Order: sequence, then C-alpha cells, then structure tokens
Amino acid sequence: MQTSPAIPRQAAPPTPTEAGEPAPEQVKARQGGRFGLPTATALVMGNIIGGGIFMLPAAVAPYGTVSLLSFAVLTVGAIALALVFGKLARRNPRTGGPYVYAREAFGDFAGFLSAWSYWITTWVSNAALAVAAVGYLDVLLPIQHSTLLTIGAALALQWLPALANLAGTRYVGVVQVVSTVLKFIPLLLVAVGGLGFFDPAKMGPFDASGSGWLGGMTAAAAILLFSYLGVESAAMSAGQVRDPERNVGRASVLGTAGAAVVYLLGTLAVFGTVAHSQLIHSTAPFSDAVNAMFGGSWGGTAIAVAALVSMTGALNGWTLLAAQAPYAAARDGLFPAVFAVERRGVPVFGVLISVGLASLLTVLNFASGAKGAFEILVLVTSFTATVPYLLSTAAQLYWLVRGEQGKVAPGRLLRDAALGLGAFAFSLWLLAGAGYAAVYQGVLFLFAGILVYVWMAGRRGRQEV
Repeated sequence: MQTSPAIPRQAAPPTPTEAGEPAPEQVKARQGGRFGLPTATALVMGNIIGGGIFMLPAAVAPYGTVSLLSFAVLTVGAIALALVFGKLARRNPRTGGPYVYAREAFGDFAGFLSAWSYWITTWVSNAALAVAAVGYLDVLLPIQHSTLLTIGAALALQWLPALANLAGTRYVGVVQVVSTVLKFIPLLLVAVGGLGFFDPAKMGPFDASGSGWLGGMTAAAAILLFSYLGVESAAMSAGQVRDPERNVGRASVLGTAGAAVVYLLGTLAVFGTVAHSQLIHSTAPFSDAVNAMFGGSWGGTAIAVAALVSMTGALNGWTLLAAQAPYAAARDGLFPAVFAVERRGVPVFGVLISVGLASLLTVLNFASGAKGAFEILVLVTSFTATVPYLLSTAAQLYWLVRGEQGKVAPGRLLRDAALGLGAFAFSLWLLAGAGYAAVYQGVLFLFAGILVYVWMAGRRGRQEV
C-alpha cells in the first residue's frame, strides 16, 4: 500500500518551563483528556500484569524463597523507573513518552530508535499474548483440536480490543478499568485468602538451587525482570491523560506499586499453600493453590477465566500503546504520515497496522508451524522493550548533567541523580537479563529499522530543498 507523503519535521512543542503558553496537545490533555488518574493507573497495572503472573510462582520455585527477595529488589528499581518517567512527563507531557524524551535530549535518530524498538515490542507481544490466551480458552471451550478454530479464537482476542480502541479512548479506559478490577478479584482471593491457609512447612528452602543466596537471587531475577514491563504505559499515552504533568508520574508509581503487591502476595500465598516439591513441577500454580485451599478441582476453570480476563485487558492496553509511539514519531516526520491519522483521540491506522502485523504473526504460528520463528520474535521483544527505558533514563541524566535552569530543580539535584542512576542501572539489568541470544537478535531487528529512518529522512530532506 502506498503511504501518503511524510509530514514535514516539526520542532518539539515547548514545555511549560520554556514558554508561557502550553502546547495545544497539553491544553487538550488538561481540558478534554480522556484518562483520569484511576484509568491511567489501571492502564499501567493492566499492562504490567498480563498472563505471566499465573506461571510466575512455579517459574521461580526452583530457586527457593530467595526469589521473594528478588521481587523486593526489582520493585525498588521499577518504582525508580516510574518516578523518572513521571519527572520526564512533567517537563514534556506529549503522547509518545520514551520516544519524546529520547528525541528531545539526543535528536531524531535516538528518538526513532526508541519508537521503532517500542513498536516492535508491542505488536509482537500482542501476538504472544493472544497465543497464550488461546491456551487458557481451551480449558473452557476445547478448540485446539481444530486449527481453524484456534486461529479464529486468537484473532478474535486481538481484534476485539482493537475495535474497543477504534471506538475511542473513552471506551479503552472503560475496558481497562473493568478488566483490571475483574482480574484482581481472583488474584486477591488467592493472595489474601491464601494467607489463611498458609503453611510455612510448604515453602521449601531459602536457597533451593544450592548456588548461594546471591546466585539464586540473580537467577530468579532474570526470570522476574520482565514482569515489570509496562511501567511506561501512562507516559506513552500522556497526551490522553488529564493533567499529565501530575498524573503520569502518580499513575506510573501507583500502578507499579499495585502490581508489585499483587505479584509478591500472590507468589507468597502460592508458596505457602502448594508443597515445594509439587510447585516446581506445576503447570498451573494458582489453580493448584485454589484446589489446596478449597478442595475439588474447580481451581483450573476459575484461574483460566481470570487469565483470559487478564490477558484481554493487557491486549486492550498494549493495542493502544502499539499506536502511540509511531503516532508521535509520525507527527515529527520520522514515521510514515499514515501513523499520525487520528480519530476519536486514537491513531486509527496505527492500531490497524499493528494489530494486522500481530494477526499475521499469529496465523503463521498456528497455520505454518513456524513456532521457531515466532519464539525468536518473542525473544527479540525482551531486548527491544528495554531500549526505550535506557534512552529515557539517559535523557534524564543528560538534563541533570547539563543542569539547565527549568530542567532540573537545583535543590533536588542529588536526589534526582540517585534516582536517575538507579533507574538506568535497573534498565541495564533488564537488558542483561534478556540473555545473549535476545540481545543478538534484537540488535539485528533494531538496526533493520535504520532503513526506514533513512527513507523518511531522505524524503523529508527532499521536501525541504
């Protein structure tokens, strides 16, 4: 399909500290923003907690209860990153979040790399979520005996949230709040109710791997690191948040902290209700916990419903984010102009193109048996997701080093520097946890985007001549 001409490059809108008048997007966000603080917080929590939580206790059980210490350390790092996003959004509350921050600090190329890597992450992750959700749906409605039914169900799970997005951000917010509430009811039932059935004897050893507490903690952290992807959700949609200078930071911290509480209490409850020897081999740890607490075998059905709600909510939120990064880049002439077309507050073609690519990947996974290629792409996202984090935290440190008036409050320099360095270290740890294969494959996908940048930059330069 032939795209329309690229939008000429625009300078980044002035921040409130640089001009007396806010940018039009900021006025729209303050006066007619669709997301209040509760909805923005639900967006962050819903995107952080997808379907992975339902397998986390079993995944870290082989390392023992030292993994709970890993949770605590990672939570501190994730909240530091959330605070940095809040500070960056206070200075430049535009839609696009990490893309906006990287471009403002380091120029067009860094901004493009941030937007490109984040875009890859979102639509590939959506395909992975849909594939995983079909597995839970099969517990309720056996469909995986038929390839056509399986593909149809996976596509429906992607396109229904896409239709909610196309209906407007108001409907996105409603779906996100409802799905977040519904998913937390069963999770909190296990997390809080499990404490009443808690048996310390079932928790197993502190260092079950025998590699020392530090080695076990690091190994568990490598699994848990990506449990916090999504902390940037409010910053990415800042242009749709009311009073983004205040609410983006609040939503980021509240959403991250809320997700951390659910993660930690849920894992602790499962550890204390399912025997360690059983948990390390479990394929449905929350189901086993429910069965252990209340008896019977209905836990599998209940958790399957909760997982489906959780993943549908995550698909709803990530579909919105899949359109936001290319939307912001397209407005600056760094992505094809079609990504900047907006209807009802939603980048309509960004949603359609992203869900189309995710659907194509899903069909290939089920129809052609290309599971190896699919797994490689999913592995790639563990690298591409961290690139915008590193560039954003580097942008915050850049402003600290420059020390420009209006960029950083002098009296808070030391605190902000420690926060920025901590968030950068956390982002670097995320990158290291991805592993050599993910970094290798991710770099190839990241640099493949250079061709797109060259094309867009060349067309823009030709128009300016």
